[in-house]
Amino acid sequence: MDKAAYVFAGPGSPTYALRQWKGTPLSDIICSKLRDGGIVTFASAAAVTLGKYAVPVYEIYKVGQDVHRLEGLNVLGSMGINAVVIPHYDNAEGQNHDTRFCYLGETRLQMFEDLIDADTYVLGIDEHTGLVIDLDEQNATVVGNGGVTIRLRSNSQIFPSGTQIPLSLLQDPQSHATSQGSRQPSHVAAHSTTATNEKNAEQNTNIASSLRSITNSLKTAFDTAIQQRDAVTALRCCLDLEQAIHDWSRDTLQGDDADHARAVLRLMISQLGDAAQTGVQDPREVISPLVQALLTVRATVRAEKRYDLSDVIRDLFAEQGIEVRDIPNGVEWDLHK
Repeated sequence: MDKAAYVFAGPGSPTYALRQWKGTPLSDIICSKLRDGGIVTFASAAAVTLGKYAVPVYEIYKVGQDVHRLEGLNVLGSMGINAVVIPHYDNAEGQNHDTRFCYLGETRLQMFEDLIDADTYVLGIDEHTGLVIDLDEQNATVVGNGGVTIRLRSNSQIFPSGTQIPLSLLQDPQSHATSQGSRQPSHVAAHSTTATNEKNAEQNTNIASSLRSITNSLKTAFDTAIQQRDAVTALRCCLDLEQAIHDWSRDTLQGDDADHARAVLRLMISQLGDAAQTGVQDPREVISPLVQALLTVRATVRAEKRYDLSDVIRDLFAEQGIEVRDIPNGVEWDLHK
């Protein structure tokens, strides 16, 4: 690897990665590559290891262990950046459950911040977003769909996609913020917020940022279409979910989301199959002309007091699951569920 011009590490478990890399020259190799020339790309769980400290995501979120910290590779430290990298910063797949900040949520992130030294800040990377650091140009560029957040405990600066951030700001955001006061440098398109504002923003967002949230949204739309006898929309929901499964197939930090999505898709197709047998048209619309004709006959024979014939029609309705009710203004009918 020390001869490679490009180094990549991706999704998985930060804890496992750090355990495997401990005692190896990996960190030194990466730092020398950045210093002497080369490209290093770390994504998702691997990106967690780049900072001074690392979050043991699976142990905290999935196993339920207490919030604790790990020693990171501190590759960023070789650039003068004293930060903890938190990918999946804007995750919203928990819906009513706060899964922002790589599944930590606000409360556990604050607990994690209490475990790190005061000079270390959180560098948050949204999903489907990257931060490209160019040491030659002494700047960093936000790319992708979301933004990058510099979080100094309760205060944050959010840099949207397309922003160029001076490397000096990443190296010392606290002093930079103090010297600038309430102003932002003209060449940095950023805005400040607080943890409270972040929480409000999360509550107002409807962005589908996970395969599970997309699946749930399409299933809801599909159920509505079936109820409304809209076969075209129901079919479109199935096709959209199949496309979403394909689009997210390379994202390996989705847990069991792919299995969940495939199970939902099979259920939707099964429901379409049932609808194909019985037809998606409302059964009331199909039999209404016949029922109305028999009700007219029933009204006639009842007016002539031929109750024997009226009873025959009543029994026929009952055999077919049709409930007829006499009301003051006439007759109403319905199919038994």
